[in-house]
Amino acid sequence: MKRLFITGGAGFIGANFVHYWAENHPGDFILVFDALTYAGNISSIEPALADERAVFVRGDICNRELVEFLLGEYAIDTIVNFAAESHVDRSITGPDAFIKTNIQGTHALLEAARSIWLNGHGMPHRFHHVSTDEVYGSLGPDDPPFSETTPYAPNSPYSASKAASDHLVRAYHHTYGLDVTTSNCSNNYGPYQFPEKLIPLCIINILNGNPLPVYGDGLNIRDWLYVEDHCRGIELVINRGRAGSVYNIGGCNEWTNIDIVHLVCQEVDLAIEASPSLRESFPDAPASRGAKSRELITFVSDRPGHDRRYAIDAEKARRELGYSPMTDFDKGIRLTVRWYLDNTRWWQEILDGSYRDWINRNYGSRGIEL
Repeated sequence: MKRLFITGGAGFIGANFVHYWAENHPGDFILVFDALTYAGNISSIEPALADERAVFVRGDICNRELVEFLLGEYAIDTIVNFAAESHVDRSITGPDAFIKTNIQGTHALLEAARSIWLNGHGMPHRFHHVSTDEVYGSLGPDDPPFSETTPYAPNSPYSASKAASDHLVRAYHHTYGLDVTTSNCSNNYGPYQFPEKLIPLCIINILNGNPLPVYGDGLNIRDWLYVEDHCRGIELVINRGRAGSVYNIGGCNEWTNIDIVHLVCQEVDLAIEASPSLRESFPDAPASRGAKSRELITFVSDRPGHDRRYAIDAEKARRELGYSPMTDFDKGIRLTVRWYLDNTRWWQEILDGSYRDWINRNYGSRGIEL
């Protein structure tokens, strides 16, 4: 049985991983650690926290003293590091937070892990670091997908900060012998994703009858991965991955942004057209008045340094770990749309700010400190 310390566990991918691990490894202990910044939402993990084998602590990964205390206090043997600032636009307007969390925070985690796991007699352990395909830069239309040997060429403060954290993780294995693995994933989508990201932004804007902003010509290409498939890939890396190795986890599913938006429009329209109660709940949605959601599409100026194409070659993970994505995109989008339709309170409380007020009242504005 494992004892996991999951950083960023109240964020999008982290929360999905908490649910996935709790369901598939019911005998394991889980400590969820999250600073509950704007994208962290404890309501995303409340069902998992109802189990006595799960504990939540609000804290910052930069607080090495606190992390070190928790690793020792709870006899943690596995760290899964999701904690990161991750929105490219925010990194362009405010890069400092990305340097602090993604680089300094990862370093603090590594130092805490080294202190607890390697000093003295040492103990069996695994430090898994979750990264992104954006560290590899941008692909041309005919370039082969990114592999684990693709040179790093980050193009935004976000991807540069993640690249730096990847290098730190690698260095702590080769210098100190820390048992680490890293996974670089393609674009995730699914339940609990913060509303600023493309797919939930489109769903929510459609429901509210707001414009659907598409950068540039809309032909930027991404490889899309359903978040549960990503969680399954991470599970395989933790359980079977070779120490010091990097594994790319992708969806083998390239789409242009504009085609994504059209598919989301189609799925939301079909759901609303089939449901009188949804038409009543969302009177501003185009389908509620007999129109089409694609009429909301608006092209806006491209963002600086916008990478043209990402694609992941997941052959190494398939060959060594038996990984393959299991959710086709049509099904995944349908499940995602349905989740946002069924969980309006979750995203409405984020948009109106009431959730943030509740967090500060119940957990304090900064979390636990030592």
